Amino acid sequence: MKPNFLIFITDQHRADHLGCYGNSIVQTPNIDALARAGTRFERAYVANPVCMPNRGSIMTARMPSVHGARSNGVPLPLESITFADLLTEFGYRTALIGKSHLQNMEDKPPVLAPVERPPGTQASQRHAEARRATGVAAAYEQELRSSWENPAHRMTLPYYGFQDVILCNHHGDECFGDWLRWLQAKHPELATRIGREHGTRDPAYVAPQAWRTNLDEFSYPTHFIAEQTAQWIRGHVERSPEQPFAVMCSFPDPHHPWTPPGRYWDMYDPAAMPVPASMGSGAEVPPHVRWLMDARRAGTAKVDGPGLFAASKREVQEMIALTYGMITNIDDRIGIVMDALRASGADANTVVVFTSDHGDLMGDHGIVLKGPLHYQSLIRVPLIWREPDRAGDAGLVRSDLASSIDLPAAILNRAGVAPLNGMQGRPLFTPAGQTLPTGRDAVLVEENQQRAYLGFDKPVRVRTLVSDTHRLSVFAEGSWGELYDLKADPHELENLWDSPRAEALKLRLLQRLTQLLIEHSDTSPRPSRIA
Repeated sequence: MKPNFLIFITDQHRADHLGCYGNSIVQTPNIDALARAGTRFERAYVANPVCMPNRGSIMTARMPSVHGARSNGVPLPLESITFADLLTEFGYRTALIGKSHLQNMEDKPPVLAPVERPPGTQASQRHAEARRATGVAAAYEQELRSSWENPAHRMTLPYYGFQDVILCNHHGDECFGDWLRWLQAKHPELATRIGREHGTRDPAYVAPQAWRTNLDEFSYPTHFIAEQTAQWIRGHVERSPEQPFAVMCSFPDPHHPWTPPGRYWDMYDPAAMPVPASMGSGAEVPPHVRWLMDARRAGTAKVDGPGLFAASKREVQEMIALTYGMITNIDDRIGIVMDALRASGADANTVVVFTSDHGDLMGDHGIVLKGPLHYQSLIRVPLIWREPDRAGDAGLVRSDLASSIDLPAAILNRAGVAPLNGMQGRPLFTPAGQTLPTGRDAVLVEENQQRAYLGFDKPVRVRTLVSDTHRLSVFAEGSWGELYDLKADPHELENLWDSPRAEALKLRLLQRLTQLLIEHSDTSPRPSRIA
């Protein structure tokens, strides 16, 4: 019998913000229970520490430079074959409930400057890109907020392989999609009082992007997503008890803004929150961190958007406390879904997965949010895999290196479905659910930004190698890089890039990074002839 899959994914959730990953403050009993009953990956890393690229990798088992959604603002090409496509082919019913972000959510223009036209040349009036568009423009506008303002708008199904989609895009109480339509129908008075313009600033808090929402926990997006997932599971099992299913329950939290509803707002005391050990350590910081600190001191930092910024100790403590409230809210809702799974009888044959699309610096080195600072808090994510009725693997902790591209490969292998040419992930588990080591000696992390910042003259591009013992990051611009000994220096305080004693090590890691870049180049399509 083919197993079912229930996949929980959170947004911007670092691994050490869970009890099962050693956090003694945040309350996550339901997620911790999954770890106790299953396998927890201690060293799972993103393919890219930004939403759209890494979500594309979770769907395709391919690196962003290969699947095409190389940065936020670049939708996953519709011709992509996802794990949901393949599961559907092999008889599964598939669903995505919650945040998708495989396409653009906002109508804002890109900040990446257009390509300059060389002097003496003419620009094409027919083409702007080096490749032709593969679909009508409307097909890439399905997740836009403006599209959902049209009451007639619906997702075109299947959507990247998902046969059912209940959308809740964006973050905090500023989400839209099916959730907002539900709120407008059921609680019209609340639907007009969401977002930062209607939120209340708590005078006890100074952190930017933090407000008390007018929503209670039962009208907040997290609860809606959990209830819709539970309802979908119950309905599918009742209608088609013999058909295997795969449902992705995707929460927009704990991504900023920080708006935990109701009792979750002050569940954690900011004053009791320890800040990361690297914050205020006195260690010399690399140039990109210094640039952010200088911008905050000069008053030029933008603290109300999605970009990195330097934060004070008090701000970080408040952000952590509010983030913990959002995480505990998620955990409580995971409990609702798990109760429904057990009550349906499907739990006995369901693989349950928990992961996140990327982490958050959350005060590491004095910086918050995400961007091309590849510290462990940003690129390392939780990954929990709970097999049904496999008590022998209960509480197993795996320390082998894993990547986000391995999760879809693992789902397919567990379902007995062979990977396609061009899929790059490792399977993690056998079709019988037994542990299958990755065999990785290193993982590759990519990032391409739209903006030139952090002291760079051009849009920031960085490639990172994480080995068993070290992290190496190389930037396309600039004359410096990063090299940290993760065993001797787990907080990444001493950059060994220019250290004479690390010269031979740096050369070895640079060679391995080059090999990883070659290994992760595309092999699809196969040659159709010898010549």
